[in-house]
Amino acid sequence: MNDILKAFAGGLAGACVVTAVHETVRRFNPDAPRMDVLGMRSISKLMQKAGATPPQDEEKLHTWALVGDVVSNSLYYSMAGSGKGAWWRGAVLGAAAGAGAVLLPGPLGLGEEPSNKTTETQALSVGYYLLGGLVAAAVGYALRDNGE
Repeated sequence: MNDILKAFAGGLAGACVVTAVHETVRRFNPDAPRMDVLGMRSISKLMQKAGATPPQDEEKLHTWALVGDVVSNSLYYSMAGSGKGAWWRGAVLGAAAGAGAVLLPGPLGLGEEPSNKTTETQALSVGYYLLGGLVAAAVGYALRDNGE
């Protein structure tokens, strides 16, 4: 398996874990981050700026947001790569994504509450993305060539 496929497999695994954790925890914890809401707001905003009408059906918009999250996070986490260095890269990528999830929504006009509602919300936001980076690294590391 070539290095690009290994990296993408890790990225996809990390992205799926982040999305699954978000979607599961938000159903049980009122202080859980709502990255799905940020995704829905982002899609609506981008479509409106492009002169298109976003889906009016909230369920459809939610599905688009989840698919967009998995695709974009897969590409992002794939930068963890494979081999020994994947662990450090995955941890740094995850921590950076978590910090961005907490710090950027407000300045981007997406609202702060979905990722900044409480200190717990902020910690979970960072933790989810760190977990995603570590999962991407673990998969990349597991797929490494024996010589790495």
